[in-house]
Amino acid sequence: MVTAVRSAWREVPPRQVRRFAALALDEVPALAEGILHEIRREFPQLPLVLDEFGEPRALVGIRQSLEHFVAHMTEGLDRPHVHPQVFQEFGRDEGVQGRSLDALQAIYRLGVKLAWRRLAEIGQQVAIPAPAMYELAESGFEYLDGLVAESVRGYAEAAARQAGERLRLQRRLMEQLFAARGIRSRPGRGGPAPSGRHATLAERAARIGWQLPERVAVAVLLRPARAAVAPAVASDVLLDMDGERPRMVVPEPDAPGRRALLARAAAGWSGAIGPAVPLLDAAKSLRWAGAAVDLMERGLLPAGELLQCTDHTEALVLLPPEELIEDLTRRRLAPLARCGPTHARRLAETLLAWLETRGGAPDVAARLGVHPQTVRYRLRQIRELWGTEVDDPDRRFELELVLRARRLRGELE
Repeated sequence: MVTAVRSAWREVPPRQVRRFAALALDEVPALAEGILHEIRREFPQLPLVLDEFGEPRALVGIRQSLEHFVAHMTEGLDRPHVHPQVFQEFGRDEGVQGRSLDALQAIYRLGVKLAWRRLAEIGQQVAIPAPAMYELAESGFEYLDGLVAESVRGYAEAAARQAGERLRLQRRLMEQLFAARGIRSRPGRGGPAPSGRHATLAERAARIGWQLPERVAVAVLLRPARAAVAPAVASDVLLDMDGERPRMVVPEPDAPGRRALLARAAAGWSGAIGPAVPLLDAAKSLRWAGAAVDLMERGLLPAGELLQCTDHTEALVLLPPEELIEDLTRRRLAPLARCGPTHARRLAETLLAWLETRGGAPDVAARLGVHPQTVRYRLRQIRELWGTEVDDPDRRFELELVLRARRLRGELE
């Protein structure tokens, strides 16, 4: 069986409580003025913002909070607290100005201490018992917690709006970076000159406090899951998480330690970061990063990490122009159509090893892990199938291209 908690305040005769409340309400205007005066003396940096009637908003908030608390205590201290909306505005102001809530909470504590000092005097004046006044003090600090909560809510709303606005401006800056599509306009050829574009970028960058770098690299990401937490990138990295493929703009990507930091920040994400380019050529880096991600989705590049495009140049050069490579493959490897699939693959692997080593049968055999005599036999067949084409530098180059492309697709070892 739960025993009800005895309330000393409820045992105070109602007439005595009403007398206490009436005296407190009479004191509210002067008490609010005194509290604001002390706060201004202790915190001279506190801005004095006026409302639409020309009255300090802080004074209005203090007066309203006192009136609400007095109304609360006349109901036996168990009525739900009603907190003035003005305290949300105080929190919003702190958020907009980029200040923390620490000073605001210190101001609230000072106000409650000053208010309680006067309420205690009134309590003595009307002979409120000490236990009841202690209970009233506890309720006052609970009320303070409510006022702080309102300010925290306003602060959070302001922070969210500011973050949303910064993200919007950041996306506009990134779109401006990519709009040039990697082509440098020249006066008289349409579009603004590079200096004009740079000035536009500088203006937009300044609005979010981003310093324009000399060089950038652009990354394209693949979401591991719809609700995945965004990469914890450094503050100078621009990040747009809105699209199906999030994008990052990394300033000065060749700076010491930058590559390792990015790899740690993007842990758990798949994606690719394009080559470092001058700022106005960001679209070029974006194009290569996008091409690498296309290959990742096709299973032609490894997923599960942030790849550097410069580490996969061969794949990015040979695999994206698929139609051209396939046509060249069909023409240059036509002689293999006369062979069975397994034998054709072995001849292709031998031809590629020979083209890459430019050596004799022993070198090719060592590369393939077979007997030199086997290589000699295959090379004779290659001569029979291609004839003098394997001696022509241009044909040899094309053969190596298509065979390397087949190896990248996993068709050759």
